[in-house]
Parts: sequence; C-alpha cells; structure tokens
Amino acid sequence: MKKRVYLYFENGLFLEANSFGAEGTFVGEVVFNTSMSGYQEIVTDPSYAGQFVTFTMPEIGNVGCNQEDMESKGAFCKGVIVRSYQERFSNFRAQESLSSLLKRFGVMGICDIDTRFITKMLRDEGSMEMIASTTISDEEELAKILNNSPKISEINYINEVSTKKSYVHESGVFDFKTFKYQTPPKASKKIFAYDFGIKRNILNELTQAGIKVTVIPNTTPAKDVIKAFESGEIDGVFLSNGPGDPLILKEEKEKIQELIKAKIPMFGICLGHQMLSIAHGYDTFKLKFGHHGGNHPVKNLTSKKVEITAQNHNYNVPEKIKEVANVTHINLFDNTIEGLAYKDSPIISVQHHPEASPGPKESRYIFEEFKNLMQKSK
Repeated sequence: MKKRVYLYFENGLFLEANSFGAEGTFVGEVVFNTSMSGYQEIVTDPSYAGQFVTFTMPEIGNVGCNQEDMESKGAFCKGVIVRSYQERFSNFRAQESLSSLLKRFGVMGICDIDTRFITKMLRDEGSMEMIASTTISDEEELAKILNNSPKISEINYINEVSTKKSYVHESGVFDFKTFKYQTPPKASKKIFAYDFGIKRNILNELTQAGIKVTVIPNTTPAKDVIKAFESGEIDGVFLSNGPGDPLILKEEKEKIQELIKAKIPMFGICLGHQMLSIAHGYDTFKLKFGHHGGNHPVKNLTSKKVEITAQNHNYNVPEKIKEVANVTHINLFDNTIEGLAYKDSPIISVQHHPEASPGPKESRYIFEEFKNLMQKSK
C-alpha cells in the first residue's frame, strides 16, 4: 500500500500525493525535466543534488534500472515527482525497480500527482523551494520548516558528490550492439578531471577520444595540478558538471584562476563552463526555470549546424563574457550562450551535455576538439 506524502511549496501551495521511494522529510528546489527517456541517468546525475525533479513524461518506471546505466556512484537528488509510477518493469536489462533504487540511496519518490500543473507553475513562477514529507501532514509545520531551511543557493553540494580519492577511468563508451562498454583506443593525451559531480558518460567519451583520464577530488590544490602539467605528467585539465549555485564555490574559483594563469589547456562542461566564466571575472546569473531536458537545439556558430542536446542547468554565463571569449554555440530556444572559446587562453567550454547523446552522436566532436587543443598547445 502506498504511503501518503505532503508537499508544501514556497509560494504557499499545499498538495497531497503518494510516495514510492524513501520516507521522511526532504527540502529542496523543484525543477522540471522534459526528457522522454533516461530517468535513471537523470536520477543518478550528481548535478541534481538538492533538487526535486518533476518529469513531464507521465509514465516512469516501466523499464526498471540497471547498474550499467548509473551515471555516478549513487543518486543525489532530493526526490522525483511523476504522474504515474510503474513498479512492475519490463526490460531484459533491468535489475531492479526505480523504487528500489530510490530507497537504496535515500531519495524520495512522489507519484499520483498532476505534473502538468506543477510544470506550468514552475514555468510561470520559476524554480522554487519545496518541502515533502511522509511523516508531517500539518501545512503550518511544513511551512515553518521550509522557511527555516537554507536555500539551495546557500549550500555547497560539491563536497558531497565529489570523489574522495583519485582514480583512473578506463572504460570507453557503451556499445548498444553488444551491450558492453568498449575498450578505448590507446591514449595520446593525459588529463586530470576535477570532480565537481562528474558523470560517468563524460569520462567514457573522454577516454574514447584517446585521452587518459585521472579523476581528482574537488579539494585537490591547484599547485599539484600545475606541477603535474609542468612535469609533463598531464597535458590538460577537465572541469566537470556539478550541482548548485556556482557563485558560492570560492575555493574552486581561486584554483581555476591559478590554472588559467599557468596557461593549462582546459575544457569545461556545464558547471565547469560556468566556473571558467566566473574565474575570468564574469559572474553567472540564474535562469527563471533553467534548462532541463533532452531536446534543446543548439547552433554551432562555426559549422552552422544545429545539434539536439541534453541540458541540465539553472545558471548561465553573461553576454559580457564576449569581451574575453568567442561564442561558439548558442541555444536556439532563448539565444543564451552554450559554448565558448577563450581568446587568450587554450580553454574551451560548453553549457550543454555532449556526452548524453540525444542527437545521438552529433556533439561528440567536442571531445576530439579538446584533444586537438592540447596538441596545439604543446
């Protein structure tokens, strides 16, 4: 029997629904995702730490979950909100239900609720904080807890999602013909990848491009990275995706500024893209409801081609960044900046997720461009 769950939004809306994941009381920011598939990859993306994900796709859970589709070591979002949850899954790759995965990682599942209404509300009013509880049903008590809880913009989730120890990532991309991860080609370049909440498929694409990747904790001092670069141990640095407001990451900003001064070739995706902008002196701004989904058209201003991309971010870089960088990609939904190549540094970055492959492979070239950038910088 499903347990009732009570939701209170910061705009004063109070709703009831059913629970299929972890029980308890959770506070986080609510966003919506328009992807038609890939719910496990979304749930296990560390960039969603501190957030409730509302799925616009009404039927969730029908293909189950499996270990190979995990984007990280766990699930870090606060919860998922779905119209109709299917506990009985049907897929030859499935190993467990979504409910089982959520309970294992302490993530709330909310179902039997009008997700169209919630999505329209977020579209009109913007992303907002919410509290959900299976143990507290009193509206006033929920409102009090929510009002006394820190906002997502005040919490540094990077320390929670980053690796604690360095490791070498060895697998290539997943082959859907053999249903196995490919053995990557021999590496011609070596990099350190700062883990701010890195996705497994980003690492897969980097190694498949012929790059040896050593993933390092977010706490790794910049001086250690610079020493490795100057000694020839590495050829460049990758800055990963991650959760939360990039403006509160003061230590990471200072590290990146040191790497910029050392003229180390760098490539950033999502949060890494934003942090490079901040490190250059151009602060990010928050979008009304963000970009979350697998159908965002992005135009490559160099090739003039349009790529269908996956997106997951609430923050964007400002137009003033054009003073120090050339815009390489733009979002055709709202003309926000999606890609940059810095004028006086061997640095490139993109806001979207080229590894997610909704196109399916039309954005893969960016990983090759990074390898070429390192080659030219030698």
